[in-house]
Amino acid sequence: MNQTRVFLILAWLMVAMLLWMEWGKEQAAPPTEATTTSLPAAGPDAAAIPAPVPAATTTSAAPCVPAPAVPAGGPPPLPRVPSAAAARVHVRTDVLDLVLDGGSVLQADLPKFPQTRQPGSAPVRLFDTDPAHLYAAQAGWVSASGAAPNHQSGFVPAGPERDFVLADGQEQVVVPFVWHGPDGVSIRRTYTLTRGSYAVEVRDEVVNQGSTPWQGQIYRQLLRKPPQIKRGYTQPESFSFTGTAWYNGEYQRRKFDEDYLEDGRVNQRTERGWIAMLQHHFFSAWIPEGQQASTISLDAPASGALVRELGDPLLVAPGATATTQARLYVGPKLVSEIRAQQVPGLERAVDYSQFSILAILGEGLFWVLSHLYGLFGNWGWAIIGLVVLVKAVLYPLSAAQYKSFAKMRKFQPRIQQLKERYGDDKQKFQTAMMELYKKEKINPMGGCLPILVQMPVFLALYWVLVESVELRHAPWILWIQDLTARDPYFILPVINVAVMWFTQKLQPAPGMDPMQQKMMQFMPVAFGVMMAFFPAGLVLYWVTNGGLGLLQQWWMMKRHGEPAAKATPAK
Repeated sequence: MNQTRVFLILAWLMVAMLLWMEWGKEQAAPPTEATTTSLPAAGPDAAAIPAPVPAATTTSAAPCVPAPAVPAGGPPPLPRVPSAAAARVHVRTDVLDLVLDGGSVLQADLPKFPQTRQPGSAPVRLFDTDPAHLYAAQAGWVSASGAAPNHQSGFVPAGPERDFVLADGQEQVVVPFVWHGPDGVSIRRTYTLTRGSYAVEVRDEVVNQGSTPWQGQIYRQLLRKPPQIKRGYTQPESFSFTGTAWYNGEYQRRKFDEDYLEDGRVNQRTERGWIAMLQHHFFSAWIPEGQQASTISLDAPASGALVRELGDPLLVAPGATATTQARLYVGPKLVSEIRAQQVPGLERAVDYSQFSILAILGEGLFWVLSHLYGLFGNWGWAIIGLVVLVKAVLYPLSAAQYKSFAKMRKFQPRIQQLKERYGDDKQKFQTAMMELYKKEKINPMGGCLPILVQMPVFLALYWVLVESVELRHAPWILWIQDLTARDPYFILPVINVAVMWFTQKLQPAPGMDPMQQKMMQFMPVAFGVMMAFFPAGLVLYWVTNGGLGLLQQWWMMKRHGEPAAKATPAK
């Protein structure tokens, strides 16, 4: 059998297998059943509070002294949902619509991102108090030496205002909360929202006006009931990672499923880490400012999945003040916004692939696509522009490929003669064919290198198109109104099958028996049917690449093709 054909079959099957495996991994996760239980009433045990480190045995004269890092003792109590009785504040900016109660961000809507393309569609909601979709960002304090506010109780609005709106011409809106302790200790928490930003600054200022030192630990956590995801080729979100991620010098993640804690609760200490919960196109993350030491841990209470970062003990002397600050990112996976945070590892939240090589390649492809988008103003034309650039870079390889095809077509009659001569003795036929290739300086694998080079580009682009929120609901022309969803009328997949069929007809088929020929004729149909359910942008890339390749192959064979060598009668 012709080695080029074998490689082509293997290449197609490899691409199909890799994509099928990735899809199968997502399919393997069982859907989470929605709960119908109501929110429990607030109580002393209703807070998701980690166990505090015992108070320091000695005090320091310094205004604010961080105590030695000590892991939290024992497993923390299971978290519960926030109290509905707490005073809530509504905050609106140009990109965020939040509901706060001081210790938790209970609701987060994204006005710039409707759920569907339909007019009047409700905005995407991340944080939610609905038990079936419970999702919240929580922050509080624990203390072994005295009282402390947790995310469930303690913090109250610092003023009478309950509705904050970022006015025209205003760049920031500040929402203050305060907690007053029994021993002269108070904590003032401020949420600062900036125009055009999905990162909320959360600052805690501890003031000790008492007569004794106060020691506390701040914790920040994300709690979520794993969402129900519609599975299938027609659902792009089923291909995207949904789960918890964190960074402790290395990017790590866990999917939402029954094995969430199979590898333990983590309990990893880090000097500059962050925690996040990821989903298709959107995510939330707690990002401590500066070199704040903390311990990252996971938990799986009945209410959902939890990821927490617990700060080291902080000792505040009498008359002293201490501050700690973090950013709460809640919004889309916009590459520009994520880069603006300047946080190590946060770019991996845009999950181009769990494999670092493909992730790096995906970042590069998106960089090129974004610049092409700036040129054309349309993501569909940007994809076509990317194909042209890739074809230009690979032109020398393609030229060699098509010249190799031309030489093989020249000697196809002689190869057929060898096949007839040796009959069913395939070993002798293969030996004779390889001798002919060697004598005529034909490289049967010469046409495979361009395909081999493009395979990682194809796989990386697949994840770029699935994951990039910039392309969400992005139209191309006419019937293609969402490049991240499948072609609604399967027009591009049909064109793709036709292009692959005509390309196959132009390629030589020396030494192939009828069974092999039928297999090759079936491959375009099988591959085309599989791709029919891929994102339209990916099929657009493949159709454009195949169409340009077909045109280039036809031209090169017309220009460099030689008359087929006539076969001599077999003796």
